[in-house]
Amino acid sequence: MAAMSTTTTVATVLAGMNVLLLAILTLVWARNYRTFRTSLLLGLMAFGAVLLVENAVAVYFFFGMGSLYSMEPIAQVTIAAMRALESVALALLLYVTLK
Repeated sequence: MAAMSTTTTVATVLAGMNVLLLAILTLVWARNYRTFRTSLLLGLMAFGAVLLVENAVAVYFFFGMGSLYSMEPIAQVTIAAMRALESVALALLLYVTLK
């Protein structure tokens, strides 16, 4: 495996952080579902689970196939920026969920 660039490393760390945020959100929604039994919470749990899997797969591919992104610097920057935006969105969602 080729060494990861700094940008790819940042994207990997952000994807890992997203996994953590999504795990917390999904657990909170599961706890709330046990209390309230609403379909809205089931939908939120499904949303969280799908994004959690997507980010976990991204982390796997960043480590396993780093060369996939290493050829094009603009792709690395774009992927890191998209992961950063997702992190901000998840942090805001976690904040309002915990309120």
